[in-house]
Amino acid sequence: MSTLEIKDLHVSINTEQGNVPILKGVTLTINTGETHAIMGPNGSGKSTLASTIAGHPRYIVDSGSITLDGEDVLEMSVDERARAGLFLAMQYPVEVPGVTMTNFLRTAKTALDGKAPSLRHWTKDVKEAMTQLRIDADFAQRNVNEGFSGGEKKRVEILQLELFKPRFAILDETDSGLDVDALKVVSEGVNREHGKGNMGTLLITHYTRILRYIKPDFVHVFVDGRIAEEGGPELADRLEEEGYDRFLVPGSATAGA
Repeated sequence: MSTLEIKDLHVSINTEQGNVPILKGVTLTINTGETHAIMGPNGSGKSTLASTIAGHPRYIVDSGSITLDGEDVLEMSVDERARAGLFLAMQYPVEVPGVTMTNFLRTAKTALDGKAPSLRHWTKDVKEAMTQLRIDADFAQRNVNEGFSGGEKKRVEILQLELFKPRFAILDETDSGLDVDALKVVSEGVNREHGKGNMGTLLITHYTRILRYIKPDFVHVFVDGRIAEEGGPELADRLEEEGYDRFLVPGSATAGA
């Protein structure tokens, strides 16, 4: 079992007005085999946590720690974090003109494993994963995300997840912009990989609809850069009924994404 541990994490961003604090003391432990859902209103710091774990240079860690099996994640470069087993499915996947899906996937897999995968087995794995995610075979020769719909981009993110087999998957609003059919397909892909028991999942979402397909073990409510409440799956049901109003103080403002 592997453990991703976040302790008293404080994170800010640099703006024209100076440093703006976003995360204000987040503590969270995720083990492989577990699914943690992070929910909360806009601007509460959910995506900031995801980007900080992945190593986005915009975010400044003021104090606290992130460790993976005792190793200091904050001392790792972005590529070292990926090789250590951290995977981020982005809220807004970017287009990469001039790089085909085929080249991107195999190059990334080679970089992660330190050696090129067997071409015969790799081709089989890619085709199988694309079929299960209902990605047309022609997409393999298209440039990464170029001209893809929002749903197609999200399916490609989960394609990477299934092929790269990380220890921890951070899914930043993977359900955003998906219709019901695409949501089911994407959720099935996450569940297939998670079901193998070798991956921990950190699922960031505003809504409970994806939690009907990806069942969380723990739910954490983010408000104003802090975890305001924690519980089991029943907490998500309560949030759907009541919303976030009870956590918000009138006149207060949140920062971050």
